[in-house]
Amino acid sequence: MEWLTAPFEVAFVQRALWAGVLVSAICALAGTWVVLRGMAFLGDAMSHGLLPGVAVAALLGGNLLVGAVVSAAVMTAGVTALGRTPRLSQDTGIGLLFVGMLSLGVIIVSRSQSFAVDLTGFLFGDVLAVRESDLVLLGVAFLLALAVSVLGHRAFLALAFDERKARTLGLRPRLAHAVLLGLLALAIVASFHIVGTLLVLGLLIAPPAAALPWARSVHGVMALATVLGAAATFGGLLLSWHLRTAAGATVSALAVSLFFLSHLASWLHHRRRTRRTGAPARAATFTANALTTRPNET
Repeated sequence: MEWLTAPFEVAFVQRALWAGVLVSAICALAGTWVVLRGMAFLGDAMSHGLLPGVAVAALLGGNLLVGAVVSAAVMTAGVTALGRTPRLSQDTGIGLLFVGMLSLGVIIVSRSQSFAVDLTGFLFGDVLAVRESDLVLLGVAFLLALAVSVLGHRAFLALAFDERKARTLGLRPRLAHAVLLGLLALAIVASFHIVGTLLVLGLLIAPPAAALPWARSVHGVMALATVLGAAATFGGLLLSWHLRTAAGATVSALAVSLFFLSHLASWLHHRRRTRRTGAPARAATFTANALTTRPNET
């Protein structure tokens, strides 16, 4: 038991655990829609698009979080604007913004005489350096993400499976998409200090994707993804303490490992049921039709 509890008797590891749990909850709320809508590339682009704002903030001695928020706002506005261009595919617009923002960030860093921007911390985070003020900000970010998820749930749900139906129901899909981008930006900005921009997708995508085979509703995916993210945080911190590995990377790697284990267990479970019943087993997942035919009940 001491092997399990010893790391969490240290104050900074306790703060790291709480930060990871809050980040897991925030990422579950946003990441579920990212997985359902196939927006992983957009999430990756937005996470890297934070670099210019963070670089400018660091060079001016300002708050890195403020710089990240500004860059996230620029990325969100850019993706929304380019998404309305009929002759330009969304992937093309996202790719161009991705490369442009990342290049701008590198140029800003290269112009610094002292290279004052800590790119290692930006890319990989430092979960063990979380302060109590960071926990307060994460708590506020979680409440904001929860409010957006609750108020926009019906519109997000219809948008995820049938944009035309969302428009027919008067749910304003363009506005819903913009708000969803804002929720994604909030999750990335809240998480980059903890696990870094290169690893944030581990908590943003892996837990919701791991929850999909076992959940029957969007709410179920979010709840199970939060539990899986928290488990990855606990296990990652525990392993990094004893194995002396990078904490953020270990948490992210464990989250991805849980995804593969989840889908392997699901495959074995359905294969066993198929052999026993002699008919294809019904997956314990929800379907698009079940979600979109009764929007008022979801």
